[in-house]
This record gives sequence, structure tokens and C-alpha cells, in this order.
Amino acid sequence: MAASEPVRRMVVGITGASGTVYGIRVLEALRALKIESHLVISKAGDQTRSLETDVSASELRALADHVYAPGDIAASISSGSFQTMGMIVAPCSVRTLSEIATGVTSGLVSRAADVCLKERRRVVLMFRETPLHAGHIKSMLAVTEMGAIVAVPSPAFYTRPRTVDDIVTHSVARVLDLFGLDTKTFPRWSGPSGVDRPATAKRRSGK
Repeated sequence: MAASEPVRRMVVGITGASGTVYGIRVLEALRALKIESHLVISKAGDQTRSLETDVSASELRALADHVYAPGDIAASISSGSFQTMGMIVAPCSVRTLSEIATGVTSGLVSRAADVCLKERRRVVLMFRETPLHAGHIKSMLAVTEMGAIVAVPSPAFYTRPRTVDDIVTHSVARVLDLFGLDTKTFPRWSGPSGVDRPATAKRRSGK
């Protein structure tokens, strides 16, 4: 009997923290990788989208294969029996991080993350806040102890980024690395002699 194909579904949450572009790039990368995306956007996430980008609500939702309302607790992604690779929250607000850290599930974003954690699936939170007070740091520790990964989108300058898009693309690609997904869209470090630049990076730099 042949082994079943691995599940290629990813849950994506977009919350009200600054950095809607991270969620947009995650969805675009998943589509390019042919990973089925399941999107939930919080109410605050939609508000931040309208303030930070020229992307409409419908255009953002069109980037995903499946979209759920933030209050739809009966959605498929709220059940552990619905198999996924895990979940990426990009960007992740303080409120969402704190809810996940304490097991509070006031909406579908935190519920879906809680489900992934209880099923021992990977949850990556692109936490967007600075500076941090002790409560933030304690929540980051708590959610890490529960099995999630706090991936603050800190730019890598050894790649010599030339645009904001270069920085965003690198951060998103590193997050997808955590799921074993290689976007092949950013230069990787190859030692003191420099970085291993893919063709796309060379074209952007004009070399």
C-alpha cells in the first residue's frame, strides 16, 4: 500500500500589528510553492491593511485558497482533525501573542494557533512590537514553552538589501524555512567570502 502524500496546507493569520506586507508575502510565497493556504484576518488586521497598503480587502483575500471570518469558530481550521502543516501569524500582534501564550481563544486566529499547538504542529509568530516590557517578554517565553516559535522579522544586512521588498522577502523566506519550504528567493550565507546569491537576487542588484 503506497504511503499517503504529505498534507500541503498552511494556516495563515493576519492581525492588527504593523506589517501587513509580511502576511501578503507569505500568501504569495505559499501560492508559488503550491501550498494550499487557509487565511483568517482579524478585524484589526483589516484596519491595518487599509492604513498601510493599497491592497483592497478583496485583493488580499484573493491571494488565499480559503478564507474564514475571524469569529467563525466552526471553521475547519478550528479542529485538530483538519490536517495542516501548521500556522504562520504574520504579522502577530501583542494581543494575539498573549492569547496564544495563555490558551485564550477569543477568535479564530488564536483558536487555530491553539489547535496547531495541541496537535504538535509548528506555529510561527512574526511578532511585531518594540520596545518590549516584561509582560511581552514573559508572553514570548510562555508561548515558546508551549511549542510555538517567535520569529521577530529582524532584517539581515549581510545580504545587502537594496529595497524594503528585499528585507520583507528575506524575513518571510526564513520563516518558511522553518517548515522546510525553500522559496529560493533570497541570498543565503555561504561563509566569509560572501553570500550565495540566487539568480533573482542578482537580477535585482543589476549584476
